[in-house]
Amino acid sequence: MKTALIILSLLIGAFMILCFILGGVSRSGKVPGLVAGSLSGCPNKPNCVCSEQQDDTSHYIDPVIIPQDIRPDPMPVLEKTIRDMGGSIQAENENYLAATFSSTIFGFVDDLELRIDPAQKVIHIRSASRVGYSDAGVNRKRTALLKKTYHRNAAAANQSLKAIPARGEH
Repeated sequence: MKTALIILSLLIGAFMILCFILGGVSRSGKVPGLVAGSLSGCPNKPNCVCSEQQDDTSHYIDPVIIPQDIRPDPMPVLEKTIRDMGGSIQAENENYLAATFSSTIFGFVDDLELRIDPAQKVIHIRSASRVGYSDAGVNRKRTALLKKTYHRNAAAANQSLKAIPARGEH
């Protein structure tokens, strides 16, 4: 019995050390970025979701629909949404935003990338873990929260804009 407890303690310790090492490895990576104007595809692991992979049902998620009645530019609303969710913005340009999210205990880093498609009135999403195989659905849940928080923030921003008279109005 004592030997079993020692072996179990060693295995748990080794697992914890491995998790801290993988957390460090994930912090040294970087966001994939755009490939030929689109978000990168997901690797053959369940720890990634992407709205630009319609042919891959295991990784596909719906993009964020930009409401027709929303006046503000989506980018500031997306930035606020990322910050509200605890993310850190890493890169952005006119129609692209990359952010990272870190797990509390081991510091695993996940990448979140957003590409605004103004012609289609959608925001494409890619959320992926940098290391490991599975993520227990964390990235899929994050994208669902992003959609919900974005729509709430966009509606609030739209209300604020409606309260401000347009140029020439008094």
